[in-house]
Amino acid sequence: VPTPLRKSKDPDISYIVAAAEQVAARFRPPQLVVLESTTYPGTTDELLRPMFEARGARVGENFFLAFSPERIDPANRAFKLQEIPKVVGGVTAACTRMAALLYRQIVGRVIEVSSPKVAELAKLYENVFRNVNIALANEFALMCRRLEVSTREVIGAAASKPFGFMPFYPGPGIGGHCIGVDPFYLAWKIRLSGYEARFIHLADEINRSMPVYVVELVAEALNRRRRCLNGARVLALGVAYKRGVGDIRESPALEVLSMLRDKGAEVAYADPYVPSVEVDGVLLKAVPAERVVGL
Repeated sequence: VPTPLRKSKDPDISYIVAAAEQVAARFRPPQLVVLESTTYPGTTDELLRPMFEARGARVGENFFLAFSPERIDPANRAFKLQEIPKVVGGVTAACTRMAALLYRQIVGRVIEVSSPKVAELAKLYENVFRNVNIALANEFALMCRRLEVSTREVIGAAASKPFGFMPFYPGPGIGGHCIGVDPFYLAWKIRLSGYEARFIHLADEINRSMPVYVVELVAEALNRRRRCLNGARVLALGVAYKRGVGDIRESPALEVLSMLRDKGAEVAYADPYVPSVEVDGVLLKAVPAERVVGL
C-alpha cells in the first residue's frame, strides 16, 4: 500500500493502518504477516504487532511478523524480481525464518537481518542515499555552469575511476512516490528524538529548486536566438518522473511546464506513456510521436 506524505511532510501511514486492521480482523493462527511498504523505523514492531496481539496473537508462536522492503525499480529491465535480493527482518528469530522461507521460493537471495527496524532503515537509507547524491549532482551542475564547464564531461571523467566513485547525473529535480518522499519518513522519526536530519532537508531544498534552473536554461537558450520566453512555443519531451513509465506523481516536469506558462510560453509535451496531463487546471494532450520526429 502507498505511504505518502501529508502537506506538513509528516508520514501518512493511514493506508498501512487500514490494511493492517483488515488483516488483523481476520487473524487465523498460525499466520505470517509481512509488511513491504516503505515506512519509518519502528512501524512493524510498534504499530502492527499490538494490533494482532490485541486479538490473541502470540508473536513467534502462532503469529509471525516481519518487514521486507519492496525494491522494485519500474521500467528497469536489467534486474528481474527474482534477481533482486530480499532483506528480511522479523520481530523474533522465528518470524525472520518464516518470512525468509517464504521469499526463498520467489527470489534467489534473502538477506536476514536482526529486526524489522534494521530492514525498515535499510530501505530508507537506500533512498536517502539516492536523494542526497542526486542533490549533489544538481548542485554540482549549478557550479559547473558558473565555471563554464560541461557537467557531464566532468562526471564522465570522474566515473573513469574504478573505485570510490559512483556517478549521479543532474536533472530537473526528483519525482515519483519514493525518492522524494521516503527520506522524510526518517527525518520525521529522528526528529522525535531531538535530532534534525540536515542532509535530508538540504537535499530536498536543492532538488526542489531545479525546475527554476531548467526554466532559466530555456530562457537563455531562446535569448541566444534573439527570442524571448514570453510567446515562445516550448515542447517538453517526457513528463513522467522517469523514462519508460507513465507515473507523473511528483514529476518536476509538471512544475517546469507550469513555470513556463506563467512566463507566457505556449507549452506542449510528448510522452508515449502519458496520454494527457493537467497543468494549472488546463488539460494537455500528448503530441503524437510522428509530429515530434524531425523537429
